[in-house]
Amino acid sequence: MAEPAARHSPVSDAELRQLLTFAIAIAEDAAPIALRYFRAPLDVLNKEAGSGFDPVTRADQEIEAFLRQEIIRRFPEHGIIGEEHGHTQGRSELCWIIDPIDGTRSFISGSPAWGTLLGLMHEDTPIAGVVHVPYLRETFYGSRAGAWMKHDDELRSLHTRPTQRLAEAVLYCTHPASIPAGAERAGFERVAAASRMLRYGGDCYSFCMLAFGQVDLVIDGSLQPYDIIPLMPIIEAAGGVVTDAAGKSAQRGGVIIAAANAALHAQALALMQV
Repeated sequence: MAEPAARHSPVSDAELRQLLTFAIAIAEDAAPIALRYFRAPLDVLNKEAGSGFDPVTRADQEIEAFLRQEIIRRFPEHGIIGEEHGHTQGRSELCWIIDPIDGTRSFISGSPAWGTLLGLMHEDTPIAGVVHVPYLRETFYGSRAGAWMKHDDELRSLHTRPTQRLAEAVLYCTHPASIPAGAERAGFERVAAASRMLRYGGDCYSFCMLAFGQVDLVIDGSLQPYDIIPLMPIIEAAGGVVTDAAGKSAQRGGVIIAAANAALHAQALALMQV
């Protein structure tokens, strides 16, 4: 009788620390590429045919190329999925997820609320995430060991807010047009009407502020897996809850609800599904 297939060993705490340290370093090392193009004359291409607008710049492409090069140099067996250059199949159960500039619209319009996202998956599970915000010199990162924000030499642990009632919550959404018209848009409007305050903008930075304890809820739509997977370990390690609008895993993207805690998430999810 054939021997049963060997099961993959989980990533140890020591391995995870090493991988996260590497991810932080290369995300920060990519910052000069982004800053070279930020608030400078820049050609913007549209990846979406027809009347839509999905911008990409040389900065996006060069950052992803740099990150891929560094990952392949250090971990040639790992897989890579990136927004600009697609999927590179690996020989390992570990796969890196890259969004070179999350918030390209902010980037090309001079707003500092954009960042480089780098996530790590073990098989089907996000296990580590990094967001580096170059113009603000802030790095947010998280894993099962916890979540932190680094600003220059200052290091702070991240904890979400204890807000329990939607009527006291601060809600962020990058733009309501990202949420499809119909039931999901109507659900978002119900959540917004029940919240204390609604603000627009932010892209990845809104989710970072959720983990930091400045925001209670983030609802965004039209997200791709690379937009949210790197953020999931940070939000969850800080105490937050993040799912899609059906309450299922957020890692496939779509309309995403991130909340400071389970009680607040349940209230927002109930209104989204009425």
